[in-house]
Amino acid sequence: MSDMRLAVVGAAGRMGRMLIQTIAETDGCVLCGASERAGSDAIGRDAGAIAGLPALGVAIVDDPRVAIDAAEAVIDFTAPEATKAVARLCAERGIAHVIGTTGLTAEDLAALRAAAGGCCIVQSGNMSMGVNLLASLARKVASALGPDFDVEVLEMHHRNKVDAPSGTALLLGQAAAEGRGVELVEKAVRSRDGHTGARKPGDIGFATLRGGSVVGEHSVIFAGPAERIELRHVAEDRKLFASGAIQAAFWSRGRPPGFHSMADVLGLS
Repeated sequence: MSDMRLAVVGAAGRMGRMLIQTIAETDGCVLCGASERAGSDAIGRDAGAIAGLPALGVAIVDDPRVAIDAAEAVIDFTAPEATKAVARLCAERGIAHVIGTTGLTAEDLAALRAAAGGCCIVQSGNMSMGVNLLASLARKVASALGPDFDVEVLEMHHRNKVDAPSGTALLLGQAAAEGRGVELVEKAVRSRDGHTGARKPGDIGFATLRGGSVVGEHSVIFAGPAERIELRHVAEDRKLFASGAIQAAFWSRGRPPGFHSMADVLGLS
């Protein structure tokens, strides 16, 4: 089988550069297109050079339609509005769309699910195997423990991260909510300040830390009357997210339209 042709949108960003590097290092795939937002200094430059590699012969363009023209799958760690636009393009062309974008609202996810009627979409708040295993464990622990155990999700990222809680924290909170058979939107507590009163039974709390160059640290804490269970994941290199996204792209090859998660890719559903 020929190498899988992959396009990267947001190619000059932190994750975009890592994706380009990882694609170049991975057998069985090749970069065939790359795009950035209009006005970016990266427009017209070689994608390899942007990523610190020898030239790859792929120029970064400002039109995602051009970038994805020859692609079998698009990998996207950009922003919600850009991701929805790319999803519509992928649906029109029947191209798989791997989405690591965070900060997605319920409305954004609904739009992506609609686009999945025309293409295979794999969307996750985190593409790493470890985090998705952690989510599976959180779901099981939440299901096994009684209501006397309070659930808190703690996360820390680098100072430049723009959304909070992180997509990974929300993924973990969602897993805990599913384990308890409740809706996260009804139980999530995202901030506490001032005289908040006692903690409400069944709440799923989120705490956010930002600073330095932290790649990503997440803990799910189950705090009971006389004991505490903590599940924790520490990401040490962004490459693990890029590798997971490429794994998702390989998994999507030849699949019919549909909306999937990394749990599907990893066989954890």
